[in-house]
Amino acid sequence: MSRPVRVRFAPSPTGPLHPGGVRTALFNYLFARQHGGTFILRVEDTDQTRFVPGAEAFIVESLSWCGIRFDEGVHLGGPHAPYRQSERKAMYRQYAEQLVQSGHAYYAFDSEEELEAMRERLKAAQVASPQYNSITRVNMKNSLSLPHDEVKRRLDAGDPYVIRFRMPRQEEVKVKDMIRGWVVVNTAQLDDKVLFKSDGMPTYHLANVVDDYLMDISHVIRGEEWLPSTPLHVLLYRAFGWEEKMPEFAHLPLLLKPDGDGKLSKRDGDRLGLPFYATSWTNPETGEVTPGYRETGYFPEAYVNFLALLGWNPGDNREIFSLEELVSAFSVERIQKHGARYDFNKLNWFNQHYLRLQSDTDLAKAVMPELQQRGHDFNKIYVEEVCRLMKERWTLVSDFWTSSAFFFEMPADYDEQVKAKKWTPEIGAFMLKLASAFETMKDFEPAEVEASFRSCCEKEGFKANAILQALRLALSGQGSGPALFEMASLLGQEECIRRLKLAKQVLG
Repeated sequence: MSRPVRVRFAPSPTGPLHPGGVRTALFNYLFARQHGGTFILRVEDTDQTRFVPGAEAFIVESLSWCGIRFDEGVHLGGPHAPYRQSERKAMYRQYAEQLVQSGHAYYAFDSEEELEAMRERLKAAQVASPQYNSITRVNMKNSLSLPHDEVKRRLDAGDPYVIRFRMPRQEEVKVKDMIRGWVVVNTAQLDDKVLFKSDGMPTYHLANVVDDYLMDISHVIRGEEWLPSTPLHVLLYRAFGWEEKMPEFAHLPLLLKPDGDGKLSKRDGDRLGLPFYATSWTNPETGEVTPGYRETGYFPEAYVNFLALLGWNPGDNREIFSLEELVSAFSVERIQKHGARYDFNKLNWFNQHYLRLQSDTDLAKAVMPELQQRGHDFNKIYVEEVCRLMKERWTLVSDFWTSSAFFFEMPADYDEQVKAKKWTPEIGAFMLKLASAFETMKDFEPAEVEASFRSCCEKEGFKANAILQALRLALSGQGSGPALFEMASLLGQEECIRRLKLAKQVLG
């Protein structure tokens, strides 16, 4: 590439970070790392009315959990600091005024009531999309329609105003998008966007272009919701005379609901009883805590791997990628144009894969707090063995207790279906015989436990396969689970004997 790669992730701190935002940050990160470039975190907080306390810290924490690291930004500093737009407020006015002086923008003094009246007039005239544009501006109160001395008087008097971009009347704007190819828009379809507000803050459009220019951003990779604004941004680069430093654009496809019908929202996660945010979010108004993927037992590697394949593919059948492998394989050219379904089941599949790669020691560390919280004090080696036997059956670390409680507590109840199908008074009596056989064993390893069981079956006239599920029911209360004799060996000789006797007593 002819210029050094510098990309930015520029969220607004208006609430918790949407999965689409995490994916945008990830794709920027992959692109920067692949090209040996610089990745910047810039916070675009020009709309102070929508500012939410804690949102910025949440963004940083969520991306950090995902392993997405920045080179410059609000929490790191850098040569283009400050990286928070509210702290850059003083400099934006000069750029807005520069556009007014060059004839590319103008002062607009219209009140809210006058703007609403204009919209109502246009609606009455059956104008499809009423807007402040090259046609309607001549009938409004602005520096293009008012006499020069009237404009000066209003400015000197401190009358409130905004600065609007002077959109050309009939001009085709061509934008080369790295994903979508050429996008052509006629300015007749565009309105005179506000660039500078009456509260002294720039709008997104002005601040975004000025900051990208000053921070020497080479590529803008963002969501497709910003595609309609891109022609304005191109015109701003031209108006400033910055065309040579205009970045290349890439607009990412939307994340869709699991069924593909519409844009993904938090309601989709709520409906399925699943998390939506990367990490837990605390509502600053209510104090309500919404657990994220991290708190629910997902691995960051699984979440990142899942997000990377939403709208991008490597060109082959590979699905499992580490972050380093994604850096090597990623290319903007293989990002699709159409939306990508956010399939929670696929995310669970990824998490199950990464869970199985965890060492038994690490999983034991992860589940120990829950054991301690429930008042259990088992030694680390025992817990590691439980994890070894059970992790193939988990999707999340949080599945540990619901699937494995019987390793730490006597069964409180027994699977009713298995009980009805497999348990008879004769089998109850057999369990007492098996308990007696277990009492004589010197070595309670899996092979020996199985041999003792089969010997007892043969002696009592039972087919071993017909009793296996009943034995599992007696030991665990469940109808399915890990390898039966490994499970029995881990529970231990005394515990198995106790449970066989209890099952006979409870089940009859």
